Amino acid sequence: MAEDQDIGPDPSLLLIDDDEIFLNRLARAMEKRGFHVTRALSVAEARAAVHLSAPAFAVVDLRLEDGNGLDVVDALREARENTRIVVLTGYGAIATAVAAIKMGASDYLAKPADADDVTRALLSHGETLPPPPSPEAPMSADRVRWEHIQRVYEQCDRNVSETARRLHMHRRTLQRILAKRSPK
Repeated sequence: MAEDQDIGPDPSLLLIDDDEIFLNRLARAMEKRGFHVTRALSVAEARAAVHLSAPAFAVVDLRLEDGNGLDVVDALREARENTRIVVLTGYGAIATAVAAIKMGASDYLAKPADADDVTRALLSHGETLPPPPSPEAPMSADRVRWEHIQRVYEQCDRNVSETARRLHMHRRTLQRILAKRSPK
């Protein structure tokens, strides 16, 4: 999928993910598609890279060892307003996706997403809508609970103590729930 002609005059791409193997594999695939890739394994590395040179494109993992990828989205928006940002995560939740889009992300993809998915998300301009949810496969009760917790967590600006208070649950219990992958 060679889409260099759609990339535009600035092919700079910042990839942020704490899974080094995934990061390197995605970086190689994106370089083959014409992007000039900078890699970061943490929020701190990503902020430093953004400070040096704000990229035209960014792929940001949501959960990083040293913080939240949404903080990087903030830094990217401050440095370069028109950066096309895709939030990529293994912890897909509707509330988090909404928060990422509100903060300025262009798209939100759940892992596993391949380089073709990422390229499409980076280069699309909203002309295609995602398919609607299937009525034959409604969300499970666990998934509905997870989505509610994520929504309250985002409403509390990702403050665990305040979220736990609002949900009437112990803070450590909430931390364990937030650390797990979303249920199907």
